[in-house]
Amino acid sequence: MQQLARKLRVTDYFALGFGTMVGVGWLVVMDDWLTRGGPLGAALGFGLGGLALLPIGHVYGRLAAAYPDAGTEIAYGEQGFGPRAGFAAGWMMMLTYLVVCPWEAVAIGKLAAYLLPGLSVMELYRVMDKPVYLPHLALGLGLTTLLTVLNYRGIRASATFQRWATFGLLALFVVFSMCGLARGKAENFQPLFAKEGALASTLLVLQIVPYFMAGFEAVPKGAEEARLDFGPTGFSRAILLAIAVGTAFYTAVVAVVAYVAPWGALTETRFATAVAFERAFGARWIVHVIIAAALLSLVKVFNGNFVAASRMLFALGRRGIVSPRLAWIHPTNHTPFVAVLGVGVWTAAGALLGEAILVPVTEVGSLACAVGWMSACAAYWRLRKELSQRLLALVGLLVAAAMVLMKLLPFVPGHFTLPEYVALGAWLVAGLATGLRAGGRRAIAPEASGAPRT
Repeated sequence: MQQLARKLRVTDYFALGFGTMVGVGWLVVMDDWLTRGGPLGAALGFGLGGLALLPIGHVYGRLAAAYPDAGTEIAYGEQGFGPRAGFAAGWMMMLTYLVVCPWEAVAIGKLAAYLLPGLSVMELYRVMDKPVYLPHLALGLGLTTLLTVLNYRGIRASATFQRWATFGLLALFVVFSMCGLARGKAENFQPLFAKEGALASTLLVLQIVPYFMAGFEAVPKGAEEARLDFGPTGFSRAILLAIAVGTAFYTAVVAVVAYVAPWGALTETRFATAVAFERAFGARWIVHVIIAAALLSLVKVFNGNFVAASRMLFALGRRGIVSPRLAWIHPTNHTPFVAVLGVGVWTAAGALLGEAILVPVTEVGSLACAVGWMSACAAYWRLRKELSQRLLALVGLLVAAAMVLMKLLPFVPGHFTLPEYVALGAWLVAGLATGLRAGGRRAIAPEASGAPRT
């Protein structure tokens, strides 16, 4: 039987986790972060949110070592509660990645147009009154094709690309941060919190942390592709380091932007991070550095989610829940090539819709991710007997449950509205139909590493 290539190291897994987590929110929605919390409220929100995710990261690291299966939430749910629970958890998590891939294909055009406004020409059509421009669409489809070919050829090529993009972003972040520290003023931080006060400001930012910190759980989806000499603690190290560096990145970028320019003047400014630096330096070159960093960040998030989505689809095919062809492995490249092509086609189709349709589905994707985290923590609690491990699982479960409730409770700011409930309902109905069509079959292939490692 063909197996996936065993070529990934700890640095590759760190790049996959951090790279899938940190996107371009630090550029495109910095104004919203500052409006919600002010500089200290935003920094505290991301800092506390990152700490709250550490127990969930610990759970994923331990489960990946014990059950190295590309299906992750599917496999963990099967081990803890049976195949139906595994399918339900995996189906919800699948939505997260299938939403992000087309969203990134759309975002590349918007980001490039900020640097080159002439790209917003040749309107092709409108979706819900939102224009779709030919250059934007061409960039999105071109990047989708590139990543499809890259992941078709092999995980080593994809991992190398991910690693270079990840460390390239971190290097450029250091460059523009050091430049900002040389030009900023401490008085720009005032007031430290938004008008709602310290507690409310911090909570308003804490609410959005799950969306911007999701991605570390992509690491176990490549667990079957670890090198043969990969140590049992490698997954935990990669995941926890990704969460720690991601938390530090978000808190630092908020602080640097607020230090460079008075943050109150940025709360209604598009691409506030770039604007703050341009005002401080009076030059465009620093904006080009920031946009280059953002483009690298977008591409690595796209690639990381592409890897995760294709592995989840591969795992569903291997269990016979969807077409078994999706579990085919390329005889030379040792990649799930049909699943890779499937994600590429899905992404291209989603990119054609533009941003209008994707916005409500993206909100549902963040809830779906928290549901996946809940399922993993619940399975770990069920499988482990040690009190300390069960307590960590319980903490992770409560954190993930709170994130879900933030989206569902009507009195919480940012809760679901009708479009989000419609999108969630459609996905649940599709999952029910898929489960019924599969007839409750559970077909785990012999090469799936669903049994615990010793």
